[in-house]
Amino acid sequence: MRIVNQPVPKVDAKALVTGQGVYTDDLAPSDCLIVKVLRSPHAHALIKDINLTRALAVPGIECILTYEDCPDKRFTMAGQSYPEPSPYDRLILDQRVRFVGDAVAVIAGNSKEAVNKAMKLIKVKYEVLEPLLDFRKAKDNPVLVHPEDNWQSLCPVGADNKRNLCAHEEDSAGDIDSVLDSCEYVVDRVYHTKANQQAMMETFRTYTYLDAYGRLNIVSSTQVPFHVRRILANALDIPKSKVRVIKPRIGGGFGAKQTVVTEVYPALVTWKTGKPAKIIYTREESFIASSPRHEMEVHVRVGADKDGIIKGIDVYTLSNTGAFGEHGPTTVGLSGHKSIPLYGKAEAFRFVYDVVYTNVMSAGAYRGYGATQGIFAVESAVNELAGKMGMDPVVLREKNIVREGQVMPAYYGETANSCALDRCLQRAKEMIDWDSKYPCRDMGNDKVRSVGVAMAMQGSGISALDTASVGIKVNDDGFYSLMIGATDMGTGCDTILAQIAAECLDCEMEDIIVHGVDTDSSPYDCGSYASSTTYVTGMAVVRTCEALREKICAKGAEYLNCPVGDIEFDGNQVVNLKTSESISRAEIGNRVMCSNEDALYASEAFSSPISPPPFMVGMAEVEIDKATGQLELIDYVAVVDCGTVVNPNLARVQTEGGIAQGIGMALYEDVVYSDKGKNYSNSFMQYKIPSRLDVGEIRVEFESSYEPTGPFGAKSIGEIVINTPPPAIANAVQNATGVMIRELPVTSEKIYWGMRGQNL
Repeated sequence: MRIVNQPVPKVDAKALVTGQGVYTDDLAPSDCLIVKVLRSPHAHALIKDINLTRALAVPGIECILTYEDCPDKRFTMAGQSYPEPSPYDRLILDQRVRFVGDAVAVIAGNSKEAVNKAMKLIKVKYEVLEPLLDFRKAKDNPVLVHPEDNWQSLCPVGADNKRNLCAHEEDSAGDIDSVLDSCEYVVDRVYHTKANQQAMMETFRTYTYLDAYGRLNIVSSTQVPFHVRRILANALDIPKSKVRVIKPRIGGGFGAKQTVVTEVYPALVTWKTGKPAKIIYTREESFIASSPRHEMEVHVRVGADKDGIIKGIDVYTLSNTGAFGEHGPTTVGLSGHKSIPLYGKAEAFRFVYDVVYTNVMSAGAYRGYGATQGIFAVESAVNELAGKMGMDPVVLREKNIVREGQVMPAYYGETANSCALDRCLQRAKEMIDWDSKYPCRDMGNDKVRSVGVAMAMQGSGISALDTASVGIKVNDDGFYSLMIGATDMGTGCDTILAQIAAECLDCEMEDIIVHGVDTDSSPYDCGSYASSTTYVTGMAVVRTCEALREKICAKGAEYLNCPVGDIEFDGNQVVNLKTSESISRAEIGNRVMCSNEDALYASEAFSSPISPPPFMVGMAEVEIDKATGQLELIDYVAVVDCGTVVNPNLARVQTEGGIAQGIGMALYEDVVYSDKGKNYSNSFMQYKIPSRLDVGEIRVEFESSYEPTGPFGAKSIGEIVINTPPPAIANAVQNATGVMIRELPVTSEKIYWGMRGQNL
């Protein structure tokens, strides 16, 4: 291939390195209203009275809006396809506040100073209620987070607000209890992953205005423009035709911006006042009132026979969705469906989950989307099983991993049509020199080094749901416009899709102009999430290019006055194969601008009944000071099967970045609440993320399979790359010290006390 599978520079590389990128705040006019949110100091309370008199008297204040100014119509902020599985449990502003940081009032004024002053002068009387802060006690608790009668669940996900249940489901194959009873070795453990913040560079932000036709225009840093349109129309109770969403450059999302965190507040102000407005979340607001990863407790039972064949896996996941149900019913499913299928010889499995409401900040989507939590638990349990058997954990995996052609009952019955997991495991083992480093080496001076291993799988879009469409047109001089609805949030999808189009159309990358998302003019796309863009939108590009080539051939045949069957298009010109007469693409592009009735434009859509999983193996080498428990990550190797690698440079950067985030989850990141529900992790001073100095050496290679349903054999890569560091690092600690840490993050204190027989 000329362009696909080549390290093509990003189409926006020059703009980025020269500081020319234009973001949401760059587009907002200097005189637009500044919007801020007054937040609740209580985890659970009813607003009895709001006195705005003194606040409204502040010069420069345009309006202060409360729950009395908002539609009494519940909606979800989850950016998902309709009907959303997440419950309709929100109002823009509600009389009941459900976590410390929940929205109480929206203030809009001409300056930050005026808004901040007015905020301090608002007097709110609360009836403080008992909060529900322990998610282990939430199900069927007498304290209800959502007692309201107009709460709605549009999909049958097992939700019941009167039981604090956001979702419940059970799935199984075979008699798991009987199979585990027959196993020679069984591990029965509980693992706990805390909430994690996406910590993207650009915080949440939105700018809104009314156009000349009275339509509400939303300029927002979002991953889901088309979903934002629907969500805001629902929230404001206005027709969807009245809403237009424009996505400028995004300064990172990682799933956070798949939730409509900020858009409703300036939209409400603009709709009420007719004036442009913007909201820019501070870093503190992004920490205390956003959409972090779901906290989960995962109970795993895994059993093997005397030969090390894993016969059964039983997983129960309890997920904490917080005050609202955004992504609650959907993230939890991946904790089992993306972990259990890694082991292809299991005779039985069971996967049960509950998702519960509590009075803490609402959780949401984060790279890995529930698979990260489940893979930490299941891979850790398998590593504990290997320890119990006295078997090398790599050998145990070699005996059991899913292989190409196998049916995966726990992955919705899909077949692994493309799977290089066995080759990934072997290559990672060679890269880190596993055989000479396992289980551990005494380095002297009370320091020991060891290695750990983990595997992962993810998906490529949401099967039988995600839909993407693109449009491509031929312009004068023959250059192409590629119009997409997918959202580039720094991942390079504009480049990937242009590569696929250039390969299909036999042209150069410079011949294709990529147009970003405007819901008025872009073809529909679900958005950038669920690792869908390369696979789902990429296939839409392939189909559209095929349709456009046919139109170019037909138009060329018309101009050459010959049957279309005699025509061939080589990307630059249409040639009559019988006479060798030709017409260039540029000339065709110019001629169709006059006296033409057939537009050289094509648009096709794609949706897949399956979601081919990418696979990955990660191995970590750590050094631990046995006197203090201090851990240093020395080396991390990763081998990824993402099908055909469309752009090796971008794939490598995605993998390295995802591994760094996974290392942060494994070693540093922790959302901590007080006993009254206040979030203490409200800045980078308290919420630690790793710097480049903290992640050691990261080495990445690819073992590509060929996915027959993907564009040029490609699968996804965006999410899988975050999933292996937590279990691999925990396994390295286990092999070095004998201490098994089952609650993230892995800290020096936990290692120290674990070596002394005490578990924190």
